[in-house]
Amino acid sequence: MTNNNPQTSTQPETNLISLFSFGGERSEALLSVQKELLEAYEQSMRAWIARAQAEASLWSGLPAKLAGSENVLKALEAYGDCVSQQMQMSVEDGQRLFNDCQQLVGKVAGSLGAWTTTGKA
Repeated sequence: MTNNNPQTSTQPETNLISLFSFGGERSEALLSVQKELLEAYEQSMRAWIARAQAEASLWSGLPAKLAGSENVLKALEAYGDCVSQQMQMSVEDGQRLFNDCQQLVGKVAGSLGAWTTTGKA
């Protein structure tokens, strides 16, 4: 007995085409997420480079301040100012690191959540 139902004869082809298009959507979604993550990494790296330059500038100015000090008390004060600024920068580093990680985790989790519920990010 032959099956003359037109839906049955094209169904495997339709399934195959939908499977390939589904794979293409997933690939595009992965590329989009990867692009977002790379942009976030780049932005984070620029901030960390600027931070490293600021710290280098802070400590490179200390010898001139020490040399220009009139007495030991002034030298200790100049050193204490640098240490205080360094500590403030360290606090800001911790906040920046937390925010960067939170942003990256949010991007990954958001893309995975959209991916699993709708089939694409």
